[in-house]
Amino acid sequence: MKTAKRMARLGTETAFEVLAKARALEAQGRDIIHLEIGEPDFDTPRNIIDAAIKALNDGYTHYTPSAGFIQLRQTIAEYISKTRNIDVGPENVVVVPGGKPIIFFSILALCEEGDEVIYPNPGYPIYESMINFVGATPVPIRLRMEKNFSFDIDEFRSLISPRTKMIVINSPQNPTGGILTREDLEAIAEVAIENDIMVLSDEIYSRIIYDGEFQSIASLPGMKEHTILLDGFSKTYAMTGWRLGYGVMPEWLAEHITRLMTNSNSCAAAFTQIAGIEALTGPQDEVDKMVQAFRERRDLIVERLNKIPGFKCLKPSGAFYVFPNIEGTGMKSKEMADYLLYEGGVAVLPGTSFGEYGEGFIRLSYANSLENISKALDRIEEVISRL
Repeated sequence: MKTAKRMARLGTETAFEVLAKARALEAQGRDIIHLEIGEPDFDTPRNIIDAAIKALNDGYTHYTPSAGFIQLRQTIAEYISKTRNIDVGPENVVVVPGGKPIIFFSILALCEEGDEVIYPNPGYPIYESMINFVGATPVPIRLRMEKNFSFDIDEFRSLISPRTKMIVINSPQNPTGGILTREDLEAIAEVAIENDIMVLSDEIYSRIIYDGEFQSIASLPGMKEHTILLDGFSKTYAMTGWRLGYGVMPEWLAEHITRLMTNSNSCAAAFTQIAGIEALTGPQDEVDKMVQAFRERRDLIVERLNKIPGFKCLKPSGAFYVFPNIEGTGMKSKEMADYLLYEGGVAVLPGTSFGEYGEGFIRLSYANSLENISKALDRIEEVISRL
């Protein structure tokens, strides 16, 4: 029995593969510091946990509407309307188990063979994986270090063709921590409106930002009808295991995305949806504390990395990743990642995990304690000094 041909086009997330290697070393007695996984090291705030427990005790253990409880969709609509300064209602919201389904469903609903999708590279690997899976053509737009991991607007415009069906953007970005400027967003919006192209805007890190205020392309004139806004609870509220995310989109598209939910997951878990209401409407103190902790870690890791021979690291404006250039060491990305893991006991990701333009870089997550980050940097300095 053979699998369908499309399965050969399906990619993966290297983070979980590197985690498996690191766990195998730990099973052999090695001490490994984990800087590979993009997961907050904080606990879900207590008020959210309590809301979930109460929901379970109150009987929220059954199916919900495929698009999500109306009360959660209303809460999300109010939150997005306020934070993005646009007018959306529950009919524009589809609740899903995590953020990935919005990527998958949006591409599945809109893109066919022969269509082209522009996406950031280096970028979150699931974009390219899903584009390939549905048979569309991935068109990478290179994020450039010299532009603070934004891209060249003229280069971007040159990629637009009559077959361009979707533009994927991610700001703040994984893996670079970069943020698209308002000028970038305006240029993308102009192209999208002029060519009637949908933009999938991955805003999962919108609350983890250090410099200035978050800006969404959905807020720009004419873009509400051209934007699928992806956000969720995993990063902001340290709820990665709860599997709760959402998309905000034009009502006509929300109907199709909802039908894909019906055909795949049925619905997100009922009690997690009730917890999501508490997350958005309850106290935000823990989020602020987490972001402040990330800021301190960012400053430490950037300062220390830039002192290592052959490393060059920009200070990220958002998310919780650094993406240092390691070309000065003379090593390729995967070679460096393996070297740091096996020789230094530090798990990081090669830049090529995020696309061809990630060569020459590695990604480190600073979703770890200051103590562990300092220890990891000591180890990196030591093994690099041997080169």
